[in-house]
Amino acid sequence: MNPPMTYSKTGIQLTERFEGCRLTAYPDTGGVWTIGYGHTHGVHPGMTCTPDQAEVWLAQDVQAAADAVNRLVQIPLKQPEFDALVDFVFNLGIGAFARSTMLKDINSGNLAAAAAQFPLWDRDAGWVLAGLLHRRLAEEAEFNEEQTA
Repeated sequence: MNPPMTYSKTGIQLTERFEGCRLTAYPDTGGVWTIGYGHTHGVHPGMTCTPDQAEVWLAQDVQAAADAVNRLVQIPLKQPEFDALVDFVFNLGIGAFARSTMLKDINSGNLAAAAAQFPLWDRDAGWVLAGLLHRRLAEEAEFNEEQTA
């Protein structure tokens, strides 16, 4: 078993950049009520939050994604690979990642095939979204980034 990894500052910045922070609840492109930095649990129309609450939810939500990546990935990862996967899982959901070809490719050691999976996850509610494709390409680039000493 690999020692658990921690989501880096670079990873958090990736998530914050693509999620943005909205202090009033809104339906996302798939109709899911969302607030803060992509927080969805218990969110309802008319709900508001403070910037501090948005940060707390972000920390909790990325920790859940990081825990899932640590639990599901069976091979050692470099920090950029881990960061890309945490952002992916944060956005996509743990269940979808757990059932994905990407995870199968990672666990079989085929990281090139896994990286090629990122752009395939560019749809929400059946629609291709340019912003989602942009995020997937950023995740793929992070995943393929060589760790610098």
